[in-house]
Amino acid sequence: MRAVILANGVLSHPVNIEKEDYIIAADGGIANCLVLGLVPKVVIGDFDSIQAENLKELEKLGSKTIKFPERKDETDLELAINHAIETGHEDIVIFAALGERWDQTIANILLPVCHPGINIMIQDGQYEIHYINAGKVLFINGQPGDIVSLIPLSSVVCGIYTEGLEYPLSDGTLHFGKTRGVSNRINGNTGRVEIKQGILLCTVIHQENLSTRDGGE
Repeated sequence: MRAVILANGVLSHPVNIEKEDYIIAADGGIANCLVLGLVPKVVIGDFDSIQAENLKELEKLGSKTIKFPERKDETDLELAINHAIETGHEDIVIFAALGERWDQTIANILLPVCHPGINIMIQDGQYEIHYINAGKVLFINGQPGDIVSLIPLSSVVCGIYTEGLEYPLSDGTLHFGKTRGVSNRINGNTGRVEIKQGILLCTVIHQENLSTRDGGE
């Protein structure tokens, strides 16, 4: 059973929810739950972004609430991730983690790095963010032309092996701050990435959302 976290960011695309998913609303993420007609198992945070009537509505429907002080060391999303792990979930999908506040968005993207043993993905429509640690293999499902970018999160990432990508790497090395791994593509319907050392962020952009405004190459 996987955990699905609805954060308080922009929810601009449909989300894929399965019946067995353990749904967590990170504070103001309950607004996204209500828009989608979802009843979260847990609402967690300091509740500074929640309308009281929405919280009461979900409590009546059976949602558990876990409230933290407003002055705390963790963001609401970090609390939600911690709760998902504490309840035994090793597969976590996060929706609405991106938004207009760059500080929050950057912090949200980096949060999964603290949990190397947990499979965490951030998804926004056809855009996916994955994390690869030493010894972990990422299998990518897509179609020819989907964009795959490999971005180092450690000073150096060594022993990179890829399969099914237009520009393959065999025992490759990528350095933090360099853009060599940006804008690769899947050749077929699957791709594979494995590393021996470091931390690698892998973004996948499926064809449906490709745009000519890609930021340039």
